[in-house]
Amino acid sequence: MKIACVQLTTGEKVEDNLNLVIPRIREAAQNGARIIVCPEATSQAFSAGRLDTQAEDLEGTFATRLQELAQELEVLIVAGTFRPADQHEVDGKTLNRVFNTALITGLGHHEGYDKIHTYDAFDYRESDTVRPGEDYVVVDVDGLKVGVAICYDIRFPEQFKELARRGAELIVVPTSWADGDGKLNAWRTLSTARALDSVSYIAAAGQARPGGNAKAGEASGPTGIGHSVIVDPNGQRLAEAGYEDEIVYATIDQDAVQEARKKLPILDWTGA
Repeated sequence: MKIACVQLTTGEKVEDNLNLVIPRIREAAQNGARIIVCPEATSQAFSAGRLDTQAEDLEGTFATRLQELAQELEVLIVAGTFRPADQHEVDGKTLNRVFNTALITGLGHHEGYDKIHTYDAFDYRESDTVRPGEDYVVVDVDGLKVGVAICYDIRFPEQFKELARRGAELIVVPTSWADGDGKLNAWRTLSTARALDSVSYIAAAGQARPGGNAKAGEASGPTGIGHSVIVDPNGQRLAEAGYEDEIVYATIDQDAVQEARKKLPILDWTGA
């Protein structure tokens, strides 16, 4: 099965971002992709201000437009969005939190995975404005089991192993990774490691680096570093983007997953 990771730079408005991502999804589908993964924060970039003002449930404009597109193209689309969650007290202020959600739509699906591990690191507290999710998600696409994670989740191998134990052969990861000293090396290491310790394919679609190659390596917030990547169960990087807008493709071989798990049965290990 052919998959695609769509790498782009989204902005402030949901409608503008739909107009940006829809032609890229169409291009990926025309090139034969059956599963098309778009970045975290596709509906609204993290740099675009408050997330709660445009957050909407899966019956809202963003999700339904992509649902209609997925039905038209007969593909599965995974794309980052934000849904209303709850109110949360921070330093005496009441904030409207959202869920950081990966929309999963098409081929009989219309649901979301809510990011479990919020990015509370490096003096940033995503949990102030984003409520952590609780549930793992694995969906079936033409007999291929697909697990879903988001960005910072990739630092937690237990989640990827559990998705694999629940049947996932491919784990898709919408991402908006920060740039800066050591960040690209960390991203490459983590995306490869999660493929190895879950013995699964990893398809991680990231926000492109704002400013592209000219800004590469400079410190930034969680607004994108590019380098969307597809890794096989043996840790081989099948495709990797650069810093600019790009689409990368690879073919998923379920037999390769089963063969790798047979040779390296680490998912069966329960401890001494």
